[in-house]
Amino acid sequence: MKVLYLDLPKQFQDKAFLAIMERQFDRCQFMMGPEVEQFEDNFASICGTACAVGVSSGTDAIFLALKAVDIGSGDEVITVPNSFVATVGAIVAAGAKPVFVDVAEDYNIDVEKIEPAVTARTKAILPVHLTGNPADMPTIMDIADRHRLQVIEDASQAVGATINGRAAGSFGDAGAFSLHPLKNLNVCGDGGVIATSSSELCRKLKLLRNHGLQNRDEIAFFGYNCRLDTVQAAIANYVMKSLPEVINRRQGNAGLYDELLADLGDSLTLPPRSRNVCQVFHTYVITVRERQALISHLAARGVETKVHYPVPIHLQKPCLEMGYKRGDFPVTERQAESVISLPIHQHLTEEQIRYTCGVIHEFYEGAEV
Repeated sequence: MKVLYLDLPKQFQDKAFLAIMERQFDRCQFMMGPEVEQFEDNFASICGTACAVGVSSGTDAIFLALKAVDIGSGDEVITVPNSFVATVGAIVAAGAKPVFVDVAEDYNIDVEKIEPAVTARTKAILPVHLTGNPADMPTIMDIADRHRLQVIEDASQAVGATINGRAAGSFGDAGAFSLHPLKNLNVCGDGGVIATSSSELCRKLKLLRNHGLQNRDEIAFFGYNCRLDTVQAAIANYVMKSLPEVINRRQGNAGLYDELLADLGDSLTLPPRSRNVCQVFHTYVITVRERQALISHLAARGVETKVHYPVPIHLQKPCLEMGYKRGDFPVTERQAESVISLPIHQHLTEEQIRYTCGVIHEFYEGAEV
């Protein structure tokens, strides 16, 4: 049996996408068309925020959010070393210094390690809701309040996730989301969005993304070219209608994996669960023994897997040059050596999940699939 890690043809071979594009080409209003504002209103409703601002990518969403709260040269931003490199790249692009703290067993920032990392230069905390599982935002917000810090949530993987019914991305000063094709809410290319309930940040972000233009001919300040294309906004509005179903399917797939792999507790660790959290499973990440051998075993039997992320950010060349070294963040490093992402997409069948789990059992127990 073939089990694809992703099935993008099934995701995008929808004639509705072509119809959307044809309408946009008929209008030729490719920048800042009415669909962008419609998308922003729709997205703000999902997040429960007063405002959402469409931008050109998830990376730009983080970058612009940092710039909007005046993060710049000499500032420090506390974050984690186990995310995709774009998280830290945006901090550096804003002119600030990333300050890493280790993560907990749920792959999210260890809240007990945040305050010891705060210095006189610390300006913000940037938690990452990795895998679609929100970090402990109530505790993070308490810490931020005590130290008068800004909070920018990297919610790139967590659209629709909640804590006690409150949406990820709505706790901090701003929440940054990605609309990359691999995300639960996606477009046909790059796209991003920033959620905030601050009217001042909303105003500033809309200027920042569009060169600082306050009208056709005048700027309030120098900004950037980070607009969300009208075509992509129209696609996002269409895809948004199926978001609840996509999340529901992924949660169901995760539940089936949990059930079928629970008896392998000595060989692997399932994704952690918290009663007050709704996870959306951008990825389904487990830690395993003999990772490379298991990956090869699965691949030989037609099951594709991924590793997110094998080289922690603090061990990437630019961060080594900052003085970080192996051993600085032991939990992150241990996880990086043992995590594996199983297929979790909404197009999986029950048969494919059962087959995948059977192959994993075969590897650890020697039982044939």
